Amino acid sequence: MTISSSLSASVAGLNANATRMAAISDNIANSATYGYKRAETDFHSLVVASSRGSYTAGGVRTTTQRMVDQRGPLASTTNPTDLAVRGRGMLPVAARNEVRPGEAPQMMLTTTGSFRPDEQGYLTTQSGLVLLGWPANPDGTIPPYSRDSQDGLQPVRLNMNQLAGEPTTRIALGVNLPARESEAGAAGTVQELPVEYYDNLGNARSIHMSFTPTVPAGGASNEWTMTLHDSASGGAVIGEYTLTFDDSRTAGGTLAQVATVSGGAYDAAAGSIVVNTASGPIEIGIGRIGAPDGLTQLAGSFAPLDVSRDGAPVSKLERVEVDANGFVHALFDTGLVRTIYQIPLVDMPNPNGMTALDRQTYLPSHRSGPFYLWNAGDGPTGEVLGYAREESATDVAGELTAMIQTQRAYSSNAKVIQTVDEMLQETANLKR
Repeated sequence: MTISSSLSASVAGLNANATRMAAISDNIANSATYGYKRAETDFHSLVVASSRGSYTAGGVRTTTQRMVDQRGPLASTTNPTDLAVRGRGMLPVAARNEVRPGEAPQMMLTTTGSFRPDEQGYLTTQSGLVLLGWPANPDGTIPPYSRDSQDGLQPVRLNMNQLAGEPTTRIALGVNLPARESEAGAAGTVQELPVEYYDNLGNARSIHMSFTPTVPAGGASNEWTMTLHDSASGGAVIGEYTLTFDDSRTAGGTLAQVATVSGGAYDAAAGSIVVNTASGPIEIGIGRIGAPDGLTQLAGSFAPLDVSRDGAPVSKLERVEVDANGFVHALFDTGLVRTIYQIPLVDMPNPNGMTALDRQTYLPSHRSGPFYLWNAGDGPTGEVLGYAREESATDVAGELTAMIQTQRAYSSNAKVIQTVDEMLQETANLKR
């Protein structure tokens, strides 16, 4: 019995080392595969109860798992939608052939991928994986979605022929009005300033601003009337305000008072007024009371020093980029940037317990625990990197060392079988 158990244990050793060699060969074969997670084989001894005075060999068993939590080094690329995860968490993806209208594809997970738009605009890898994300609202905000299910995740789809414009909602004025024009005997010259803005269709419109000084009989009034005309409304007046400037030693030249004649009221805290154009309300920043920004009245000439606005004319989509927090931004040729998707990072208690599939993808299982969709950079998750790929986690030198050990162990088990065979032959020869 003892001799035959030695034979069985050695056969188990051969099988165990063959299993380990298979894992090693897989690791080495995928040493250049982006996102590959190495397989690791563990040996477990099998103990069989022995009778008094004898020993029965039990042999060995193996378990093999993917070390999903081990990450390979990151390599930079030139494609903005080459994505990798720096830290914990995985990217949600789906098989491209499962993307159908009205159907939710099965969510799989990976740590890296080279995504490019396919013929229908889906961000897809060459191996047929499409990136999943939460679509943004038209204003770029992300609505609340379920975090413990894939409900709400959709294939990220781009319209490379997309045109977009952004209406102007705020104008900031940095203008100096000549102080001498509000003094007695001045000509009272009206200062004109047209400011361009973009309407809801991306058309260029303008608010024509005129500044009329109040010329007193003596001294200086330090007062101006600002009148705003909207070109999209046929030149109609959309706001009129009386501006009084300070001439004290400490706050000379700054706004002292703003009186509303027509239009939206002056917000002293924000230093702005709101006027209604044909395309909707626009906030105009004229400066706070006593602050040296916005409108000023100082000696010198009329000087529009800093006039800025938001919004953009109609522009064409150039490219998309993904930031560290997983937001997918569409970049247009005029500099307009819009958020169109958010890519969450998926995490679970035991990533190594997931079921491994082809193409470096994984499925959550009961062994991995329930998954949760985090915002990248929040909780335990890391960041999403664009222009980057994760290389294979295989350490070739370590695998070759393990190969030598496995070969020696396999040869030793084979030698034990040969020796047991010789012992059994000797036992058979006792009959002679």
